[in-house]
Amino acid sequence: MAQQDTVEPTRRDFLYIATGAMGAVGAGALAWPFIDQMNPDASALSLASIEVDVSAVEEGQSIKVMWRGKPVFIRNRTAKEIEEANAVPLADLPDTNARNANLAADAEATDVNRAVEGNEALIVMVGVCTHLGCIPLGQQGDFGGWFCPCHGSHYDTAGRIRKGPAPENLLVPPFEFISEGLIQIG
Repeated sequence: MAQQDTVEPTRRDFLYIATGAMGAVGAGALAWPFIDQMNPDASALSLASIEVDVSAVEEGQSIKVMWRGKPVFIRNRTAKEIEEANAVPLADLPDTNARNANLAADAEATDVNRAVEGNEALIVMVGVCTHLGCIPLGQQGDFGGWFCPCHGSHYDTAGRIRKGPAPENLLVPPFEFISEGLIQIG
């Protein structure tokens, strides 16, 4: 039988391993505060979803609520505004994607796909211009919807970009009716 050469670990080997382990623990302890500060704080987490009473929003009226630090426009459109939005051919739109978080990602930007199912007069959108993040002004612009004064983007009454530098339609956030006249956004 051949004799195997085995080397007994020395005290120096133990010190190398212990020093390396303590260095790894120290690096982790030093990095943890920097990593942890990237998590959302309690105030942001509490705004993950909000409930909004839309029963008092009359025809032709808009309200603005804050969700996750962003304005959300809720408008109860008139029959004329709905008719005008339905009359727009998809080919005339710079962005033909609905950008509705409640529908499939490839849904077309028809007025029905932008409005609230079952209550087509109601429209809910994140009120941030998709060009550079300004807040558009309501019931203004060439199409009677929203107008972004920063760089001149015009949105129609369905929140679809019609003219200007904005590349996309205003986003429709995830929401649902939780009771008659009460929606939950988020």
